[in-house]
Amino acid sequence: MSLYITSLNSGSNGNCYYVGNNEEAVLVDAGISCRETERRLRRLGLGMDKVKAIFVSHEHSDHIKGIPVLARRYRLPVYITDPAHQYCGFRLEQEQVRSFQPHEPVQVGSLTITAFPKFHDASDPYSFVIACNDVKVGVFTDIGHPCQHVINYFRQCHAAFLEANYDEDMLENGRYPYYLKQRIRGEKGHLSNRQALELFTRHRPSFMSHLLLSHLSKENNDPQLVQNLFTTHANGTEIVVASRFKETAVFHINAKASAVKRPAVTVSQLQLSFA
Repeated sequence: MSLYITSLNSGSNGNCYYVGNNEEAVLVDAGISCRETERRLRRLGLGMDKVKAIFVSHEHSDHIKGIPVLARRYRLPVYITDPAHQYCGFRLEQEQVRSFQPHEPVQVGSLTITAFPKFHDASDPYSFVIACNDVKVGVFTDIGHPCQHVINYFRQCHAAFLEANYDEDMLENGRYPYYLKQRIRGEKGHLSNRQALELFTRHRPSFMSHLLLSHLSKENNDPQLVQNLFTTHANGTEIVVASRFKETAVFHINAKASAVKRPAVTVSQLQLSFA
């Protein structure tokens, strides 16, 4: 069975990612309003009737501000850790709150969702991989640096939402105060274009069909710059820049995509890589 994915919004003004099949779907984060979530799903020919749960990556407002109304209106379970729930600024009804543990799969219908910890300046941050049969889609945003967890799960994905938050030169020369620049590029901040590209080029599996570049900074990045940078290294993967103003198209992800051919690696190259 295949998966359908879309970014409903991606950026510091709100993040919401949809992953599902023909029967059910989940939202990873809900940082735009209930009304706007409904409106964007309708435009895509989707609907909230298939959404069976919300998974929360962390408690920052651009990831959670739509949750109270969405969860109440559609009686949705919300998978959130205790620390994130404590600091999120609202309280959900107890029967709607579900916990999860790192690396332990959660079943939502025929979807399997696996959470794993990451580095970010939040109380208890997680990223997620959503699977259906052999197809896997990862949501990798709000990451200070690509730790081994991120690398291991990224290598498994047929498609991924991957943070490319800032261009290093734009951040350095921009108007942000020094402390904020340090926070963004710190170990618990966000991935730069360079870090994201390195993760993609070094660890992308041959079967990855789509990469949705996500959580771009409005001030410190440029969508066309990122599109050009990654397209140059795409090697068969479709590159999409997720917007901070509107939904992307719906992408159909399956496990039947032909493998992307990679250049042969010589013995000398291998020796250099382990030097």
